[in-house]
Amino acid sequence: MGQEIATSRFGEADFAAFRKRLETETRLLGEMLADAAFATAPAQAGFELEAWLVDRAGRPAGIIGPFLEALDDPLVVPELATFNLELNGTPVILGGTALSDLAEELECTWIHCREVAEELDASVCMTGILPTLRPADLDLEHMAPRARYRALNEQVLRLRGGRPLRLHIQGREDIDLEQGDVMLEAAGTSFQIHLRVAPAEAARLYNASKILSAPMVALAANSPYLFGRDLWDETRIPLFEQAVDVGGPEGVRRVGFGLGYVTDILDCFRTNLERYPVLLPQVMDEAPERFAHLRLHNGTIWRWNRPLIGFDGGRPHLRLEHRVVPAGPSIPDTLANAAFYFGLVRALADLPEPPERRLPFARARANFYAAARSGLDAEVAWFEGHRGPLRELIRDELLGLAEQGLQGLALDPAEIEHWLGILRGRLHRGRTGAAWQRAWVARHGRDWRGLVEAGLSGLDRCCPVHQWPV
Repeated sequence: MGQEIATSRFGEADFAAFRKRLETETRLLGEMLADAAFATAPAQAGFELEAWLVDRAGRPAGIIGPFLEALDDPLVVPELATFNLELNGTPVILGGTALSDLAEELECTWIHCREVAEELDASVCMTGILPTLRPADLDLEHMAPRARYRALNEQVLRLRGGRPLRLHIQGREDIDLEQGDVMLEAAGTSFQIHLRVAPAEAARLYNASKILSAPMVALAANSPYLFGRDLWDETRIPLFEQAVDVGGPEGVRRVGFGLGYVTDILDCFRTNLERYPVLLPQVMDEAPERFAHLRLHNGTIWRWNRPLIGFDGGRPHLRLEHRVVPAGPSIPDTLANAAFYFGLVRALADLPEPPERRLPFARARANFYAAARSGLDAEVAWFEGHRGPLRELIRDELLGLAEQGLQGLALDPAEIEHWLGILRGRLHRGRTGAAWQRAWVARHGRDWRGLVEAGLSGLDRCCPVHQWPV
């Protein structure tokens, strides 16, 4: 959940000083973008993959401290809970065998994690929501010992006036409960796809990312169960939106689909300044050109598509973070999802007529939540108001566009065929991670430990989920 801070205790003076720096850095960002001061290197791909540590009973294992100490790998860092971890990919230039290169590195990191976990009598699991998770697991005793997390919890509750957070999801079954802290966020793990972009086309790519969020979340769905209830195909979406909800109009929630399309990527950062209260007012001794306060504030606004600022040496660059995809079910599935995003976002952004003119934002947003709820069975509105099954839209149109986009990025033909072939197999069988989990439960019953063990077995098979046995 972002960079660490020095303290979790703040006063009014901290908020005022932070706000002043945030205003300065937002103004400077606009000037530097206008002056072409940002890097414009070729498109680069990267990722963050969140995962679970589980014990021999398939239950959350709060061992992140000894695990990371034994692992000693800078690509693996802690997350909100002591049973979560985050694996990072080294960025690569999109082209050639880039996706296979990312997959090879991820597999090496994953094997190392698995070996270290086994030494601690545990395993690593890749799934959107762990089926064996219980509400009692999500308490402050299981919060990772970082000042950032304590401060987030305190500030979210402050903005809520001390009122507990409420989780209410209506799906195939319903769930309604209250939580006294932000630990519900730890119940969902994701695969966050990063794309480095040139500032001149950042707005087009950002809008395209919003438009493709619906087919993306449906195709990648892997979170049907929470606390023993069968909810949405991608239950992680409403779960996270409610886990850190501080109130306010729907379009300006801390987690959400956002207010609309943008004409300039700077619009996102101006909105951050104007509409979102500061959560972590950690004042830092950094030059304005490092955007330290702007980046920290942006890191507490979890749009499903989010622009980020990074640095290569002393020069800043822009990245888009696509956050709609859950973790898992397998490494091949994970990189196939990334291939679909990279290809489709490129193809949509390159269309002669901007797709945001052909699909109103309200429809793109409605599509997203319909897809999260119903997966490939969702009915969506598409360009020029055409409506139809999302599964057919992906099969008949969007996979072809993704292929064109990957060709435009100069990926090897065999590379394109391999990764998109996984998605074609998934579509042909209608077997997403969510569908596999439900099929397993339909056959074996609600044996949550057994479901986790079957998922771990599938991971070890190193093949995509549509090839897993039920």
